[in-house]
Amino acid sequence: MTDSTAQDRRRFSRIPFDAVAHINTENGDLFLNCQIIDISLKGLLVHKPGQWQSEIGDKCRLDLLLDNAQVIIEMETVIAHIDDEQIGFDCEHIGLDSITHLKRLIELNLGDEAILHRELSALIDQH
Repeated sequence: MTDSTAQDRRRFSRIPFDAVAHINTENGDLFLNCQIIDISLKGLLVHKPGQWQSEIGDKCRLDLLLDNAQVIIEMETVIAHIDDEQIGFDCEHIGLDSITHLKRLIELNLGDEAILHRELSALIDQH
């Protein structure tokens, strides 16, 4: 699949994002300060930490640390894809406070409120 085809299918804008996340896997592994590559309303992409054992379909809890951990976005996720360097997570559940922070983060980085509203509508339609 070409990048343009993947972009056409993607319903949520990916925002390059320089922050860290703590990942807690369902088998009890804890990975601290994992570097985030990009984020969207539907999930995120991180650099794969060393000693990674989990597989596609496994559930993980992610805590995104913002503003020197003054703000934490908490997500319940499932692993969507893994390669040698990256792991993609789909968000399955996010609390109201966390989605409010994530929405604001996306809004500030997109620079286009119409795109944000379209993506929020698509997110709501999925549930």
